Order: sequence, then structure tokens, then C-alpha cells
Amino acid sequence: MGVDVMLKRFFMVLFCLCLAIVSLLIAATHPTGPNTVSFNEPVTLLLNVGILVLLFLLPLMLAFTNNFVLRIISAVYQGFIVLGFLPLILVGFIIPNIWVIIVAILGVIVSVCSIVATIIEGPKKESLVAS
Repeated sequence: MGVDVMLKRFFMVLFCLCLAIVSLLIAATHPTGPNTVSFNEPVTLLLNVGILVLLFLLPLMLAFTNNFVLRIISAVYQGFIVLGFLPLILVGFIIPNIWVIIVAILGVIVSVCSIVATIIEGPKKESLVAS
């Protein structure tokens, strides 16, 4: 049972990473100035994708732990990810782009569900007593 919970947390964080990369690629299709990410500069785009992957490495690794303190640290870290997706909803309304809004809302929903799964789901006392 513990492995199923860990894999669920891992894939939720991985899906959140994919949504963050998709939002970065959407931003690259509509550059707003010379200092923003765009497909015209592929090295900068790949560097930004690499930074996103590095930022998600900690919650991806912490998804495999069942220690309550480490799960709380992971949940707090994922809370910052939610705070990264929330402004994108407003940005999607300011620049009328439905894809930005959809990806941002999906990112918030998946991140919040991942936080809930990280905090609530863990080894149950019954399974600890039985083993």
C-alpha cells in the first residue's frame, strides 16, 4: 500500500512539472519583449526548462519518503509551486489566451491535490500494527 501512495504523489508532482514546462512553452510562443523567453533563442529556452526540472527535483525525490516531517517540507515546497501557478490565471485574463488560463488552473488543481495527498496519505496505523 505504501508504494502505491508514493507513486501517486510522484506522478502528481511529475504532472505538475509537465504543466510548468507547457506553460513555459506557451510563454515562449508569445514573447513580450527582448528579455523574455522565446523560440528564437533555443539555448535560453532549454536553460529555463532545465531550471524548472531542477526546481522540481526536490519534491520528486521527497515523494518517495514516508517520513511525516519530510512530507510536510514537500507540501510547503509544493505550496510555492501553487503560488507560481496562481498569477498565471490572472495573466491569462490580462492577455486573452485561453491556453494560459487552462494550464494555470490545471496546475493549481494538480498542485493542491498533490499537497493534500502528500500530507494526508501515508502509512496508516492499522498497517503499521499489522506488519
